[in-house]
Amino acid sequence: MMKKVATLFLLSLIAGYVNGQSTVDNILRAKAFSDGGKPGQAIELLTKAIALTNDSGLYSERAEARIVAGDVSGALSDYNTANSLTPGSGEYGLAKVYSMKGDAATSVYHLERNLASKFRKTEKEVLLDQSFSKVENSPEWRQIWKKEWYSKSEKSLSELEYYISTGKTGEALNILNDIKSGFPDSDAAAYGEALIGLASGKYSDALRLADGLSSSYPESEKYLRLLAKSQEGASNPSGASMTFTRLIEMGIVDAQLYMQRAECYRKTGEVEKALADVGKYLDLYPENMTAISLAGKLQAASGDNLKAIDLFTGNIKLHPNDPECYIDRANSYFVAKSWKWAADDYSMALDLKPGNADVWLNKGISLLNSGQAEDACHDFRHSLSLGNKRAVEYISRNCIK
Repeated sequence: MMKKVATLFLLSLIAGYVNGQSTVDNILRAKAFSDGGKPGQAIELLTKAIALTNDSGLYSERAEARIVAGDVSGALSDYNTANSLTPGSGEYGLAKVYSMKGDAATSVYHLERNLASKFRKTEKEVLLDQSFSKVENSPEWRQIWKKEWYSKSEKSLSELEYYISTGKTGEALNILNDIKSGFPDSDAAAYGEALIGLASGKYSDALRLADGLSSSYPESEKYLRLLAKSQEGASNPSGASMTFTRLIEMGIVDAQLYMQRAECYRKTGEVEKALADVGKYLDLYPENMTAISLAGKLQAASGDNLKAIDLFTGNIKLHPNDPECYIDRANSYFVAKSWKWAADDYSMALDLKPGNADVWLNKGISLLNSGQAEDACHDFRHSLSLGNKRAVEYISRNCIK
């Protein structure tokens, strides 16, 4: 099924992977292998890539795959090679590996070198990294955090981001006010205000601030991601797709960027571009539910409902306990006026998640068109009880005698 998915979308890209793929593409594919529990294939791919391109990123990614495979010595060797090619690039990895070995002193030594480099991880990233669980109670670990590695504004922003992630925008606003009182015209204040604007639905404010930051720092991944989110929130998918393109062309190793750009292309009606991006993602993660769902919706939008149903059927086989998979196929049957099949799939979705008012309504419409008016009226009333006001029209027309 998933080979068919790849064939549907990106035969040319698949051929590109076989021969002459870029460093970023190699790393993306290696990550996909490791994520799928196939570190050996990741190592093999990266070893071939390294023979052609002596790149520090390839060594670092091979080290990650070797950690997954349990080859700690090989990982140490690769991180050291990455360091020799690009000074500082392998320090964080070395810190992780020595922590796994229980060598707190050496782990902290390399972590300190990372924190003093341009590859410095954020405080949040380090403290939440489970790789350091073996050394986090050591004297060396406590000693390194006695030094202030992060500025006051960096610490405040980290706290602000945490509050936003937990839905506590009031607390985040208090942090922002503290930042503004000390650094009123700083980038940190603008960034924090933009984050709160996004969280509060004030998309035009967030967009104005994000645009200013990304214009001042055009190579900043953080600010470009903020800009893309702001553009999406402000109903500017065309602008967001261009921002995602900038991130991809910068060589950011994140397959999710293709999915995000595909969603923007879907909203602007650029179906072929969207299919190409989803195809690339599915070539890496062929069983991803969200990607298959989007691929099916795009095929439906292009007018090929049969291909859409084929994709949705494959998704159900892969994810039989997810109601959204049944809803996707039911919606395609609904459009095709295959009422019985639509009703059956809506029923399956409701067995898994009975509180979806829209699905109850659509199931009722399907039953009504199948000649089952009494059952349809039951569904319309249940949809209304769940808050769907659109059900009133169907009840008044079909269920009141």
